[in-house]
Amino acid sequence: MTKDQLTEADRAEALPELLAAGWTMAEDRDALQRRFAFKDFRAAFGWMTQVALLAEKFNHHPEWSNTYNRVEITLTSHDVGGLSQRDVTFARKIDAIATGK
Repeated sequence: MTKDQLTEADRAEALPELLAAGWTMAEDRDALQRRFAFKDFRAAFGWMTQVALLAEKFNHHPEWSNTYNRVEITLTSHDVGGLSQRDVTFARKIDAIATGK
């Protein structure tokens, strides 16, 4: 997986799918953001644990916060100064965990 920032062509291909799934572009930097809501704290924390294990596997860690049943997550590749294919791939995997697919 490339460690370069997404090109305009990459963005045109990948971002519409992610935006339709509920991701948004950060207003203040080149990053994807999404808020997930769960039944309760236990469900939110269980999901976070699954995402954390995936993050370790890919050595690509999100910025996130948890308040009771909500998790807010931001993806960006700090080493390239913006979005990379790693963020796109990770966002898709996060969505799959959230939907149980």
